Amino acid sequence: MAVAHGGVRRRVSRRLYSLLIYCAVPWATAVVLWRALSDRGYRQGLGERFGWGRRNPTPTLWLHAVSLGEVAAAAPLVRALRARYPDEPLVMTTATPTGRARAVSLFGAAVEVRFLPYDMPGAVARFLDRVRPRLAVIMETELWPNLFAGCGRRGVPVVLASARLSAKSVRRYRRLRSLSRGVFSAVSLIAAQTGEDAERFIAIGADGARTRVAGNIKFDLELPAGVVEAGRELRKFHGEARPTWIAGSTHAGEEEQLLAAHAELPDDALLLLVPRHPDRFDDVAHLLAARGVTFIRRSGGRAPDGATRVVLIDSVGELAALYAAADAAFVGGSLVPIGGHNLLEPAALGLPVLTGPSHANSREIARLLLDQGAALEVKDARELAAALRRLLADPAERQRMGAIGRRIVESNRGSVQRLLGLIESLRSDPAAAAAHPSARR
Repeated sequence: MAVAHGGVRRRVSRRLYSLLIYCAVPWATAVVLWRALSDRGYRQGLGERFGWGRRNPTPTLWLHAVSLGEVAAAAPLVRALRARYPDEPLVMTTATPTGRARAVSLFGAAVEVRFLPYDMPGAVARFLDRVRPRLAVIMETELWPNLFAGCGRRGVPVVLASARLSAKSVRRYRRLRSLSRGVFSAVSLIAAQTGEDAERFIAIGADGARTRVAGNIKFDLELPAGVVEAGRELRKFHGEARPTWIAGSTHAGEEEQLLAAHAELPDDALLLLVPRHPDRFDDVAHLLAARGVTFIRRSGGRAPDGATRVVLIDSVGELAALYAAADAAFVGGSLVPIGGHNLLEPAALGLPVLTGPSHANSREIARLLLDQGAALEVKDARELAAALRRLLADPAERQRMGAIGRRIVESNRGSVQRLLGLIESLRSDPAAAAAHPSARR
C-alpha cells in the first residue's frame, strides 16, 4: 500500500511540475525570440525546443551537455564513444546557442547537434520519437522529470555522467522528494564525480546500487592540437615582452573588480579580458569606455600598441590558445556568486591559476589545486592585484605553480575509461552496471 501511495504522489507531483512548465514555456520562448533580435544563434532550431527536427532512420546514442562549458568537458567522452561505437549515430543536445556552436565546431558532421526540448510531455515524446536513443548520457546534473520518465517508458537507459550535486541542491530537492524519487526511478546509473556527490544523490532518492564514483571527466580534457603554438603566435601579436594575464569566463559585477586590480599593475601589463557570454561583449566594451580604459576588441584584428591596457576578447572558441598566450590566468565566475568555471584548462597549460572564493561548481578541483599550490584564492580586487604583481615579477614561481597544475591534471585522468566501462556493461546487461569493477574506487 505504501508503494502504491508513493507512486500516486510521484504522478501528482509530475503533473503539477508539468503544469508549471507549460506556464513557463511562453515566457522562455519570448526570451529566446527577444535575444534572437540581436543574436542570430537564438534563431536556430526554434522547433527543436518543442521536440521537432529531423527523424533519425536508425537508433542513436544521445548525449546531453547543457552549455558551452559542459560541451567542452564532454569532448573526450564524445570522441571515445565515436571510437567505441563507430557504426551508431551520435546525437548531442545542448540548451544554449554558444553550446550548440561549440559542439558543431568541435565535432563537425561526426555528431548531430540539436537543442534539448522544453520538458513538456508532448515535446519530449516528439524528441524521443525523432532521435530514437538506445542510450541517454546526461552530463553533470540535468534532472528533467518528463524527459527521464519518457526514457523510462521506452526502456532507454539513462546515465548521469560526471554527476555532481551541491549541498544547496540537496536541500532544494529534499523539499521536492516525491518528484526527485520519480526522476531517479528512471535513471539506470549515476557516475558521480566524488564520493560526496554520490552520497548526496542517494540522500535525495537515488538508488545506492546504481550510484558509483567514476571521477570528474574534466580531468580528461583534450587540449586543441597546436594550442601551444597558437598561444605563442598570439603572444607575439599582443607583444611578447609585455607581462600578460588573462581573465577567462568573466561575469557582470566581476569585470569591475578585475579592472580595479589591473589599474594597480605596472603600465606595461596587458589584460586579455574574456566575458563568459557573447551577448555581454558590447556591455563590457561600454564598461571599458566609461572607465577610460584604453582597449581594443579582438574582432577588430588590430594588434595592441604600447598604450593599450586591455584586449577585449569578443570571439568564441579561442580560450585555450589565449590561456597559452598569458603568464597567469584568473578564472571567472568566482569573484561573484556564480560558482566558478573550469580551472583545469589553464592548469593543464602550465599557468598559475587565480580564483575568487566562489567555486561551488568544481569545489573538489579548486581545493585540490589550492591545497597543492597550483592556484591562489583571492577575495577582492586588492588581493588579486597583489597576487598578480608577485606572479608577473617572478617567472620561477609561475613555472613552479604551473608544473604542479600539470601534474595534478595528468594524475587524475581516467574518468572517460571508467565511464566507457560502465556504459558497456549497461548496454550488455543493465543489471550488471551497478556492480562493474571499473566504477569502484
